[in-house]
Amino acid sequence: MSKHFAFVSMTAHGHVNPTLPLVEELVRRGHRVTYAIGPEFHDAVQAAGATLFDTGTVMPEMPTNFAKFTPEAMAPMLEFRIEDIQRSFPKLVEHFRQDLPDAVCFDQAEATGPMLAEKLGVPEVSLIPHFAGNEHFSMRDVMVKKDDENPFDPNHPIVQDFAKRMKELTTEFGVTFDPSSFGQAKPSPLNLVFLPKKFQLRSETFDDRFEFIGPSVGQRGVVDWKPKHGDRPLLFISLGTVFNQRPEFFRLCIEAFRDSGWQIAMSIGKVVQEADLGEIPENFEVRTSFPQPAVLQHATAFLTHTGMNSTMETLYYGVPPIAFPQMPEQEANADRAQELGLGKRLQADDVTPELLRATVDEVAADEQIRANLAEMREAVLTSGGAPAGADALERFLS
Repeated sequence: MSKHFAFVSMTAHGHVNPTLPLVEELVRRGHRVTYAIGPEFHDAVQAAGATLFDTGTVMPEMPTNFAKFTPEAMAPMLEFRIEDIQRSFPKLVEHFRQDLPDAVCFDQAEATGPMLAEKLGVPEVSLIPHFAGNEHFSMRDVMVKKDDENPFDPNHPIVQDFAKRMKELTTEFGVTFDPSSFGQAKPSPLNLVFLPKKFQLRSETFDDRFEFIGPSVGQRGVVDWKPKHGDRPLLFISLGTVFNQRPEFFRLCIEAFRDSGWQIAMSIGKVVQEADLGEIPENFEVRTSFPQPAVLQHATAFLTHTGMNSTMETLYYGVPPIAFPQMPEQEANADRAQELGLGKRLQADDVTPELLRATVDEVAADEQIRANLAEMREAVLTSGGAPAGADALERFLS
């Protein structure tokens, strides 16, 4: 029987992109999906076959001081979350009361999702595009650095003020809020994790509430893109879509690979301009963005920030990552990839053009890394992807 699924996500590439193949699969099976998201992703969710509900959410520019997971670094985002919930949640309730879903599927970082499921009295499903958490493992544990002078303190006045305002807001809306859940959401009855279980930290502690379906690329993998030089190995360079305001890093890459045998596809984001980088060598193709899955199909190596979406896509295509993480969650992903022998992590303070080039050359030629990647790619491809996620949703509602 056809079902109606409400999808609610954070308006960010690393949160929306993993869900789109699942939307495509549900629609292919005859289900209906209404996707609540901000303007940046309207075209993408409609192309996946979903009906659009515009939340009006526009994410602010992320703070550049997010190298450490501290209350001070989090403060601008916490303020934005309060304001966005105040504005968007009443509109969500009004819309979905008139078009009741059979379940609300929400990004675990998006507070309005579980609030909406509770308000409507329908089942909830968590969509998890990063390391999953449970009663034994918390993402807070990997986000907090042991050497921080001011580590994340749940009793910090900024955090306490956020919890107080969230409690007032949720009381006003007639839903519950657990202050202890900040940074570690309570598991839902069904949790779809877009990682293979082999990559998950503390994987042995997760029970059958968690379905590790791994990544899928869907329509994003069929974009036509080819490198300019078919006879040269391709290095893809990207710091993702958020923490990419690093002109000095991109200039370092140019210096490292200017006279190399590599051809380079380098994504510099919307803030850095090509003019900021000086002369672009002939072996470089520089763009604001590239169709990442299409590029990875041709890549020999990936110099990456190791956001989890990028990490999963590089594993999907069996391309070794050379990690240059920009914030704590990305550092955790990079450390896990290195721990499993899938690539190497660079330390930002130590990188020189010579070290960068030597590390890329070393990783690309490492046969053990290639063997480890082949095993992980098999784990990725056998996790089931979008079809496994759709199967789990259908079982859950049956």
